[in-house]
Amino acid sequence: MLKLRWTDLAARSRIVAAAALSLPMLLALPSAQAAVERIEIRERVPFAPGVTFGEVGAYEKIRGVAYFALDPLDRANAAIVDLALARRDERGRVLFSSEFVLLRPVHGKPTTLIYDVNNRGGIAMLGQINGRSPANNDPSTAQDAGDGFLMRHGFSLLFSAWTWDVAPGAPGARPLVFAPPVLKGVRGKVNNEFTVNAVSEIAGYAGMRGLTYEPATPNDPHAQLTERTRPEAPRRPIARNRWQFVAPAEAGGPGRIRLDEGFQPGVIYELSYVARDPYVAGAGMAGIRDLLSYLRSTPLAGSAPPKNVLMFGISQSGRLIGRMLHDGLNLDESGALVFDGAYLHVPGAGGSAGFNSRFVQPTRHPSMLEEHDYPADAFPFTAAPSRDPVTGKTASTLDRARDRQGRLPKLFIANTSTEFWNRGASLIATTPDGLRDVAAPENVRLYGFMGAQHYVGRSRTRAPFTACVSTSDHYLPMRALVLALDDWTSNGKAPPASAYPQLADHTLTTVADYRAVFPAGLGISPPQQNLREPRLNFGWRYARFGIADRVPPKQGEAYQTLVPLPDADGNDQGGVRLVELQAPLGTHTGWNLRAAQTGFGWATSRFDGSFVPFARTEAERLAAGDPRPSLAERYPTRDDFVAAVDKAARRQMAAGLLLEEDLARTMSGNLGLYDRIMARDPADPGCSYLYPAP
Repeated sequence: MLKLRWTDLAARSRIVAAAALSLPMLLALPSAQAAVERIEIRERVPFAPGVTFGEVGAYEKIRGVAYFALDPLDRANAAIVDLALARRDERGRVLFSSEFVLLRPVHGKPTTLIYDVNNRGGIAMLGQINGRSPANNDPSTAQDAGDGFLMRHGFSLLFSAWTWDVAPGAPGARPLVFAPPVLKGVRGKVNNEFTVNAVSEIAGYAGMRGLTYEPATPNDPHAQLTERTRPEAPRRPIARNRWQFVAPAEAGGPGRIRLDEGFQPGVIYELSYVARDPYVAGAGMAGIRDLLSYLRSTPLAGSAPPKNVLMFGISQSGRLIGRMLHDGLNLDESGALVFDGAYLHVPGAGGSAGFNSRFVQPTRHPSMLEEHDYPADAFPFTAAPSRDPVTGKTASTLDRARDRQGRLPKLFIANTSTEFWNRGASLIATTPDGLRDVAAPENVRLYGFMGAQHYVGRSRTRAPFTACVSTSDHYLPMRALVLALDDWTSNGKAPPASAYPQLADHTLTTVADYRAVFPAGLGISPPQQNLREPRLNFGWRYARFGIADRVPPKQGEAYQTLVPLPDADGNDQGGVRLVELQAPLGTHTGWNLRAAQTGFGWATSRFDGSFVPFARTEAERLAAGDPRPSLAERYPTRDDFVAAVDKAARRQMAAGLLLEEDLARTMSGNLGLYDRIMARDPADPGCSYLYPAP
């Protein structure tokens, strides 16, 4: 019966697509849906054919295109930079479209819909929550479902294109790439910062895995290339006759230049020139808004609208949600909330300044070493009102996010230890001067995953850094929080309380204090600084119109950022104490210094932390001069370690930060690392012991 039904669905896919095309065109849509002109279904097939996900049953995949029409005069669209200057149709509307992918149960009943904001064109949620990123960014097979967590729990998953600056992928890949409206003929200055890890004759100048605006004049003779050794150092011009533009490595790929004597490690290069035809980048956020508004009230291809709508975003994607909230783009044209809750994962300082300005490059964001001159984060940072002592302004990130009844979406914001070093994560919980805590409002929870890094570590070598990476598994509490957010927004069940480093309990401190108490003798030394983002002045038109007249911007006083205070083992205090910190096998930090040969030995990895295991025995500890108690002193037998991990895991379960279904994974992961440390030669500098044998 199932095979016959799937065959029937596939055979009727074009008929369903035609019906989906005709309904929006023929029926007058309510004003809240006016921005979606129509939905075109191009593919409707089984997802993971033959697999049944528990009681939820089978899933299907729908791939289609949503067509939008925005009225620049509508108040709901006023925040979209340059929308009023884009080309309009005969009705005065700006038209564009966005490809989407929808995974949903075939039963057709109302579900919770999770919109996963793709990261640089790639689906992110499946990799961290289900444990498997889909091959070619095209979820299709049972393997692409990973362990099926999100499917077993009955979620519908939606992904769509929202950003244009996505570099071409591998052959066969299907990234979600947005084609925004364009301002033809408009020109402006663009700067492109880049570094190299080794001497190189040719280098690309676009941001991470991205594209940039290319020169308005090919091979622009007036383009400028500069060099400096640190972000704050003065720029030194490189003569134009010493470098040349060269063709991209592949069609449609990022631009490149050649330097006669080669690019050197330890140098920050910056290429600037006049570009043209900027995109209306904020239209990508409007597309997300209007697609969710449409789907939450309109049946699609035989299934009822969702009962609940959530957003989820990792890193760049979480920052995008932050910008939507800041600009009020979580409200549709009728003023209604388009999502009930959102989970912003590792957004650092929140992202309230990126994604919505002229000539913006969405992929770029600051870390300790790079890209300090790009808009990503700016006051306000906190969800509750706080005051900027430099400008005297009082504001919150949610000032424009309330619907007409005064309601706000429910929010989870989570960072790891690494974001405190590289992404200003303390700012979402303190005043901009770092002197006072700012408590989250009732609709917001803050979680700090201590001892974890931006993503669970996966490198088997130290290079290009000085230490092995941290493998603390914060993906498991993420799974618990996804269910908790759904329960909070659907049923009103209170989620786990906020757990974030604070000044009040002395778990948040300065880098100087951190360095003073971090234990010596571990073979690693803390950085001398963390990221302290400067206030950026792009000129008078930027705050009002999103147009930068000063590129690069003038840097003002930096925001004061803090880091978690370490304990005697060097593990961060406060926040969510992961199982790996409650039953530790070593020191997990949020930082990992770059190797000297990279030329930036003073700076940290952008995303990675460090792990230094405890000595196995007291003899090894004394021989190494390690001040931390050995494993033998902490856990006399393996059974003692088993008991410690079990106790820590059950404590996390009681706090709502670990699911019972993930207890076995927690136990096996920690016990496996224990066994590999005990079998490891302490003289071996390699990092392969962190992982099971392939």
